[in-house]
Amino acid sequence: MQTGLIMLCLAYLLSQFFRAFLAVLATFLERDLGAGADDLAFASGLWFLSFALMQLPLGWLLDRSGPRRTASALLLLGGGGGAALFALATTPAHVSVAMFLIGIGCAPCLMASYYIFAREYPPAKFATLGSLMLGVGSLGNLIASYPVALAAETIGWRASLWSVSALSVLVALGIFFKVRDPAPSDSEEKGTVLDLLKMPVMWAILALMFVMYAPTGAVRGLWIGPYLSDVFGLAPSQIGTASLIMGISMIVGTLAFGPLDRIFGTRKWVIFAGNFGSALTMLALAFFIGTNATLSIAIMATAGFLGGTYAVMIAHGRAFCPPHLVGRGVTLVNLAGIGGVGLMQFVSGRIHESMQGTATVTAPYTTIFAFFGLALLAGSLIFLFARDNVD
Repeated sequence: MQTGLIMLCLAYLLSQFFRAFLAVLATFLERDLGAGADDLAFASGLWFLSFALMQLPLGWLLDRSGPRRTASALLLLGGGGGAALFALATTPAHVSVAMFLIGIGCAPCLMASYYIFAREYPPAKFATLGSLMLGVGSLGNLIASYPVALAAETIGWRASLWSVSALSVLVALGIFFKVRDPAPSDSEEKGTVLDLLKMPVMWAILALMFVMYAPTGAVRGLWIGPYLSDVFGLAPSQIGTASLIMGISMIVGTLAFGPLDRIFGTRKWVIFAGNFGSALTMLALAFFIGTNATLSIAIMATAGFLGGTYAVMIAHGRAFCPPHLVGRGVTLVNLAGIGGVGLMQFVSGRIHESMQGTATVTAPYTTIFAFFGLALLAGSLIFLFARDNVD
């Protein structure tokens, strides 16, 4: 099982890479394919949307077929195949199709390990184990920063994508041969995701989950690149460094928040504190939008740290799920988080497109970051009505 979890961690590392590398390649893709920021926002949104849409069948597949076959097959076809298609892209539309396929391939990477944690380990350790997997796997976020910029400048972005495609295939094969499926549940109860949606306790959780990942997922995954390039004129290598700083802060935040539910005896207030603070930092970024690059990078890094409650939120939702619906439960909560980023990326792309040619270059980014901050603020306030739990 340990070797299998290592393979799943590598798969999640690839998932983190794929959701973040567009920000660093933006300059190269605009030069070679004519892909503007709104095109990349659409492609990024498709990644999150296909990832989210896969969560419902994924929950059923995990409960029925187990994580070994589910994760290996999807990563092989979607991750390996999608990355190969990206390497062959000649238009922005090809990039969008490739990102849609890659999103499908990445969909089970984290949830497969969370399913194993939920079935094989004590509930009280779920948030800590989940945060550890999330934090270590988030190294892919770092690889998608300066190293990608360096690789693109050295061997070209196409060769870089071919390499990632080959790595995806190898990891998928490793999952197939090394992951061991948990023993089937002893429960004879049947149910669907609709049974979870009938539980009032889930709705405040899903409301916050829908908006909580956008400040980190959307900004680190895309907008940090065009923003720092358009407003401050930073070069790709400098954007890569800024992305690296934000990526590191996200990992540190994830690892820091993981055990806090057991330390303070509450999940609700740990989650609220992190997300309320993240909302305020996004609003601060909108306010200080054109002051200087160093301040903006520091604010984005702070938002990344405070947004490190994702695994704690999954644990919060999972604690209310009956044993026979664990797979569907964790994927439902994850669907809300990833789906929210996808939809908000589409909206942010339209905001950027509609505000092109405005009097100031900062105006589109002020609106985008304020939109993210206000949405997260609203979700945090709704979450105040959530029920607390600690295993």
